[in-house]
Amino acid sequence: MKIGYARVSTVDQNVEMQRRSLLDAGCEKIFTDKVSGGAVIKQGLEEALRHARAGDTLCVWRLDRLSRSLKELLLLIERLDGLQLGLVSVTEMIDTTTPGGRLFFSIAGAFAQFERDVIRLRTLEGLAAAKAAGKKSGPKPKVNDDQWGEILPRIGSGEISIGKAAKILGVNKSTVSRRFNRGQE
Repeated sequence: MKIGYARVSTVDQNVEMQRRSLLDAGCEKIFTDKVSGGAVIKQGLEEALRHARAGDTLCVWRLDRLSRSLKELLLLIERLDGLQLGLVSVTEMIDTTTPGGRLFFSIAGAFAQFERDVIRLRTLEGLAAAKAAGKKSGPKPKVNDDQWGEILPRIGSGEISIGKAAKILGVNKSTVSRRFNRGQE
């Protein structure tokens, strides 16, 4: 029996294209996830593996739907071997039930890992360039320095509580508490 698995990374994406491809490949049942490829737990994948029986084949649209980490892909293939399951990637035409398919699986997985590493490197280089140019990264502070300068003495003197300060500033209590505690260190 062929069991399909489809995954998208965000809730605004949808799995329909993958689902159609898996149905065309002969999958009788398809499990899905809307979670990052780097997520440790992929509930849909776990359900698919619980549903599968020895001799079945897990089908995916592409290997990166399972993971972009070569290490995770290799661990998964070992797990599939232990469960006596094959793996087929429909788009890449990889079938791990054959020696050539297993070789190509390893090569394709290495490319997925390479792509992930390049994206991470570019991101780090971009952040470093922005920092060197004097730009701050991350979200803008919810409380600017002028606001903080006005509210801090009132908190420090006990005139108002952190909770009251949060209401005045229009932010969560934890935001004020974190910044207050940072100043106390």
